[in-house]
Amino acid sequence: MILSITYPTIDPVALELGPIVIRWYSLAYIVGLLVAWRYCRWLAARPPQRMTPEAFDDFLLWATGGVILGGRLGYVLFYKPGFYLHNPGEALMLWQGGMSFHGGLLGVLLAGLIFARRRGITYVGLMDICACATPIGLFLGRLANFINGELYGRPSDVPWAMVFPSGGPEPRHPSQLYEAGLEGIALFVVLLAMVRFGALLRLGLISGAFLVGYGLSRLIVEFAREPDAHLGTLLAGATMGQLLSLPMIMLGVGLIVWSFRHSAAPKQS
Repeated sequence: MILSITYPTIDPVALELGPIVIRWYSLAYIVGLLVAWRYCRWLAARPPQRMTPEAFDDFLLWATGGVILGGRLGYVLFYKPGFYLHNPGEALMLWQGGMSFHGGLLGVLLAGLIFARRRGITYVGLMDICACATPIGLFLGRLANFINGELYGRPSDVPWAMVFPSGGPEPRHPSQLYEAGLEGIALFVVLLAMVRFGALLRLGLISGAFLVGYGLSRLIVEFAREPDAHLGTLLAGATMGQLLSLPMIMLGVGLIVWSFRHSAAPKQS
């Protein structure tokens, strides 16, 4: 007999006032962006101060647009291109769910590039600070996935396996919590420690560490996470999440190497 932990059923709707419905998933995005914004302001005030904290007041709107538009477009292109090709109108129905982290990342990278050029600030420096704050949103987003009972893990007999409402009768890995712990808490702590040791003084080091850290975390957790039903496993048994994470890891390693070879760390005054 396989034992399992009772899934703590939580209403996905956090607040409902007449026609106004606020879901935990939406709150995760809102709170994540706001907390990340305040954290970025704090980091911008630290050496080497490549931009002012006030710059992030304006970039918050750009980052929000990049996350939402990039995340949705990434889901459409990476996960269900055939479906949305025949149902293009549904691509705009964000309330039906479907967001891609990798797409959101590309959206923020593009938004940051345009913003940095318009403001005359260092693009890599901007992305370094954003990378430090990204695990905050990842942590909250994975908790929202857990509350929604979505993106659950593969069947398992581990003592902490759970039976998810939409996952059938089999106990499964609570992979959303694995991701919250690795992509969120662990990665945030590692990047914070790097900041404490002066990593922001060297352009690209934090961004590279984030790409490697997230890519490895996602690569590992995907072995416990149930593959998307409409995709299954792909090349050599890898999931879409793993295939999209491999370029992140390679890019991150390259950025770290570039940082040590070409980005001299300025001295703190």
